[in-house]
Amino acid sequence: MYVSASNKRYLLGLLYLRRKYRQAKKVRQHWVHPLLTVRYLEGSFYTLFEKLRKDNSKFFNYFRMSIDTFDFIVERLLNSIKHQNTPMRACIPPKEMVAVTIRYLASGATFTDMHYYYRIGISTISKTVRLVCNSLWNLLKDEFLPQPTEETWQRIADNFKKSAQFPNCLGAIDGKHIRVNRFPHSGSMNLNYKGYFSIILMAVVDSDYKFIYVDIGAYGKDCDSSVFQQTVFFKLMMENKLHIPPPCPLEATGKDTFPYVFVGDEAFGLSENLMRPYAGHNLTEKKRIFNYRLTRARRYVECAFGILSNKWRILHRALNVSKQLSKDIVKACVVLHNVVRIRDADNLEMYEHFIALLEAFSASVYKKAEIGLAGNTHNKEKALFNIIFGRALAYSPASKKGSAGDGWMALLFSPSLKILLCVPEAMAEIILVCDGVRRLGRNV
Repeated sequence: MYVSASNKRYLLGLLYLRRKYRQAKKVRQHWVHPLLTVRYLEGSFYTLFEKLRKDNSKFFNYFRMSIDTFDFIVERLLNSIKHQNTPMRACIPPKEMVAVTIRYLASGATFTDMHYYYRIGISTISKTVRLVCNSLWNLLKDEFLPQPTEETWQRIADNFKKSAQFPNCLGAIDGKHIRVNRFPHSGSMNLNYKGYFSIILMAVVDSDYKFIYVDIGAYGKDCDSSVFQQTVFFKLMMENKLHIPPPCPLEATGKDTFPYVFVGDEAFGLSENLMRPYAGHNLTEKKRIFNYRLTRARRYVECAFGILSNKWRILHRALNVSKQLSKDIVKACVVLHNVVRIRDADNLEMYEHFIALLEAFSASVYKKAEIGLAGNTHNKEKALFNIIFGRALAYSPASKKGSAGDGWMALLFSPSLKILLCVPEAMAEIILVCDGVRRLGRNV
């Protein structure tokens, strides 16, 4: 093949530039960067960890779990994450690996931030987070997200009937968009209707705000119904392989039997074991009451999502990692959510008081007459504020003295306000209820 002289010169020039480019590649300047050599003196794990262990509340606030639960996780993951020291390098201890990962999930910091806090290389932190998140899911999911038995389903249904007055309910189903950066070569597959890129966390939640089942990683563009129909849980439900109890009467004296159901919003399709609210605006009184009861049961999954994202604040920002690591991070947050709710129930006493408060006013917060849905948005929100803090005053110790003129002072010192200020999960639930009221106000 004939090549002209000008083309030869052009090709030779390209070869020369490629050679110079390869020669100019950055040469590694340090075996270990000086910033990282002082890890044992200035790294957060070595300067802060032992001090935090002396104060339970500070430790819980920093790692979002008790000291005992942290030690339990380290013990369970020890054999899976420990490495062997070499003559050239000392490995990172398992306890430090767990501390780095949990703090990364709890704070929402980036790998670069953690690099400066803990004086560990960015690539090492990335590998550590990936390994620990994988181990958390693989080693703890069978214990803290087990496949429910018939007895377990029955206990969940009894709790729903007690807390939400919705009988034969086995769980609440919904999806949550987990914000991510656009993955390479994904186009607009993860672009959701809200205008940002996401993957979907599809979950079934019980009345204790614990996750029963999760499916993670569906495209953000897909709707909840289509995502749910592609899950293993849906297929098992349709094949009657979930060990669901047989139909039973709604009341002890009733004769007609009704199946046990899961509850979802309008996006889900109706089936024998999946209940959704009546659609439309001009509903009869009975249908309105049914929708209200179903909403009370369904809000548990929305509250669980609020608790999850406020405790593990990595979910507050877009995940700037690969799709597989994004899924592993969400899985780790879910299993840690259940671990903390099961093992650290005593540390959630303040939060449980708020749950009782929420139950007290939720029975009336959706009623049109009490909220005052007629009028502008300001009046509706003002009425809602009075309802919420009216219930708060009813539960505060100062209100029992009968001092009508000291209402705001009672609110100032009430445990309810302290919960709102100190517990992010409480604010998450208030926001969810307010959002539900606004949506209900548009529908009635």
